[in-house]
Amino acid sequence: MDRLSRDGMNQVTSTTATAGDPRQEVASGSRVRLVLLSFLMLFVELALIRWTGSNVVHLSYFSNFVLLGSFLGIGIGFLRADKRHNLFPYAPVALALLVAFVRFFPVEIQRSGSDLLFFGTLRSSGPPRELVLAVIFVTVAAAMAFIAEGVARTFVTFEPLEAYRLDILGSIAGIVGFSALSFLRAPPLAWGVVVGVVFLLLYRPRSVSSHVLLQAAAILGLVVILGLESFASGTSWSPYYKVTVREGTAPFVRVNGVPHQALFKTSENPPVLYTRAYERIRPGRLDDVLVIGAGGGNDVALALEHGARHVDAVEIDPRLYEIGADLHPDRPYDDARVDVHIDDGRAFLERTDRRYDLILFALPDSLTLVSGQSSLRLESYLFTQEAVESAREHLKPHGAFAMYNYYLEQWLVDRLANTLDEAYGRPPCVDSFGGEGRFSVLVNSDDPDTLRCDRVWEAVTDPVPEPATDDHPFPYLRERGVPLFYLVTIALILAASLVGVRVASGRLRRMVTYADLFFMGAAFLLLETKSVVQFALLFGTTWFVNALTFTGILLSVLAAVEVARRVTFRNPPRLYAALLVALLAAWTVPLERLLSLPVGLRFAAAVMVAFTPIFLANLVFAQRFKDVSSSAPAFGANLLGAMIGGLLEYGALLVGYRALLVVVAVLYGLAFVFGRAHLRAPLVVADG
Repeated sequence: MDRLSRDGMNQVTSTTATAGDPRQEVASGSRVRLVLLSFLMLFVELALIRWTGSNVVHLSYFSNFVLLGSFLGIGIGFLRADKRHNLFPYAPVALALLVAFVRFFPVEIQRSGSDLLFFGTLRSSGPPRELVLAVIFVTVAAAMAFIAEGVARTFVTFEPLEAYRLDILGSIAGIVGFSALSFLRAPPLAWGVVVGVVFLLLYRPRSVSSHVLLQAAAILGLVVILGLESFASGTSWSPYYKVTVREGTAPFVRVNGVPHQALFKTSENPPVLYTRAYERIRPGRLDDVLVIGAGGGNDVALALEHGARHVDAVEIDPRLYEIGADLHPDRPYDDARVDVHIDDGRAFLERTDRRYDLILFALPDSLTLVSGQSSLRLESYLFTQEAVESAREHLKPHGAFAMYNYYLEQWLVDRLANTLDEAYGRPPCVDSFGGEGRFSVLVNSDDPDTLRCDRVWEAVTDPVPEPATDDHPFPYLRERGVPLFYLVTIALILAASLVGVRVASGRLRRMVTYADLFFMGAAFLLLETKSVVQFALLFGTTWFVNALTFTGILLSVLAAVEVARRVTFRNPPRLYAALLVALLAAWTVPLERLLSLPVGLRFAAAVMVAFTPIFLANLVFAQRFKDVSSSAPAFGANLLGAMIGGLLEYGALLVGYRALLVVVAVLYGLAFVFGRAHLRAPLVVADG
């Protein structure tokens, strides 16, 4: 056995009072153990992102803070790998306490402020959102630190690259497992059962002790709490939301605790609101209608009522469609004239060849982010300048485009009207009800004879916000910049992180040696985020595309590790040069060119542009990581860097996503500078 493995084993203490001798585990099953631990860590992270967002009202708009808390906790867990007192036996207790706190002490994030809009309930309540987000961040970090310490104590028993490889394999299994449960729309009970079973496999108690009883009670409590929620009346789970239905003559749907949809008979729908789009179009045949945001079916039923001969109904959430199919009083989805597409609206527009007499963006507000790793909402790419122009290209010569929603603020109405003005070369018809910027209907067409407007848009906001773009897809952000409440929350998170790392690991000086790995972590998180949002634009913001993207990223990481295990690069600085070239190539390839390609070529080009920098970045990391003297603090420094990268992602609100590549290049430059002492060519020693 080599020196690194022996030194690592000397740091390991028993994970429970009955877990057995660590040396025996290394000889027999520690590889399986590390894969299981890594599976558990990523699975719990993904489950917390989904579950906390469904129980803390409006947290789904800030799920990236749950991810950042996870990174901090995992980093702290790795920094504690050589500590005498092992926290991993208490991981089920920490996780059960977090779940109980969120479940039984409900809190709502205040959604006040007009510079960044959040849809849903119109009231503002609860403690300040900066405080709630900071508390969620800290509690998630604490729970994840307990789990991560178990990972770290097994991680250090291997050579660094072998440990990293096994960690990646477990992470891939975690993503695949959670994605499978999302596909099955399994409730939280299934997540709790998976976590509980893995805990039991890892602990393998051989006798009853106080530790074992505490662990068993915590696991049972976790499963019971999640089970009670899973079997609550009228509650079901989609890949995006916790969905609650109140049945009746007008069924009412809530998602993640927020009022979302009511299913009305067409004759009872508020006519002055939802029918206004049809009133602004001169009478004519509606052979083909496209409804994006079909939801429970109100807008589809209305299109059929107005004579549509064919309706393409696009809805991203399969559960919302099923509720409409089962409960809508007019049964619009049973009509032979309707074709249903469970898809992202922008992706459908990019793929379809059909042209329409009317295209409707019908209240497509998602109430959640694409992933816990970006500030992008599910519908963000639907309201960019490029999306509106794409919709225009799918209209027939006399076709019309309409969008309506409770836009809440006049500046948002003006932004969207300005977007239509630039796309069509003329101001749209605009009708607003219930006060400035409440419910608004915007209609436009290439053919002025198609429209009959009582009121043409005239800007109220000064200056009018510029249209959102595919590079800066933030239609609900009034001006480019990071809102003050984000800055305050980030400051609180940084303060909590500094205290947490200092308390958990003692002196921070030992991390200075791994400053280059810290910067690599920050850079890679941004590079990963850029890839996620890029694939969301090119192929849709669905959970399935998101899951495939993360799996592809981890497979690229695994490929880089396998290469680094077999090849020693004689001139490591050349890897940095190759990475810089790949980043430059990604910068110079505009996404609109990829969007114009057929789907097959688009996928091949996207993989090349996005995954080549990821592969090279992990070659750089793996080449450095395989020679570290202490893998746990090195990996911990990298994870803490990833947390900082997650905070830097908010810079996209100011500069857009393309410019993040410049930040990535700067961070890798800093990694090169701080790690240049480790970039010497390895010595070659002749045999004998």
